[in-house]
Amino acid sequence: MSNQFHPIAEITTTSGFSGEVRLKPFSRYSIDYIMKKSLQIGTSYDNMNNLKLEKTVGNGKKMRFKFEGIDSHIKAKDMVGKTIYASANKDDKINLIASALIGFRVVTDTGINVGVLKDVMWLPANDVYVVFNGKKELLIPIIPEIILSLDYKNKKILIATVDGLID
Repeated sequence: MSNQFHPIAEITTTSGFSGEVRLKPFSRYSIDYIMKKSLQIGTSYDNMNNLKLEKTVGNGKKMRFKFEGIDSHIKAKDMVGKTIYASANKDDKINLIASALIGFRVVTDTGINVGVLKDVMWLPANDVYVVFNGKKELLIPIIPEIILSLDYKNKKILIATVDGLID
């Protein structure tokens, strides 16, 4: 998996008259990626344009973002509803929570088939995989001690065997 772009936030509204916008982040990594990575904006992977952060104003839930070339309320309003995508290489943490993983088989390192990944939940302590085993949903924490590898070719997530995790 080479460099690719992941959806990380949606522009929800404008703020003020100088082109600032507010975002709805898709993951705990969204703000870091907006600050440090190459960005694209668009309505889909097929319709993206370059985007560069100029500055941020405020912090927390009220943080506002100003992007280069967006210098009016009208230009900012045209961005509302669009998705911001960030570049990521194969080692980036964001790959562990990418929507492309939905449908992957989850298997333990001892070969036990755990189920199929149905969703990724963003929780305060750490993100979790929601895995359906045919009978019930299991929550698998997305931490390095549990998630051993992602196999994109075979659509498989390898997890460590931990007592009580899949019982």
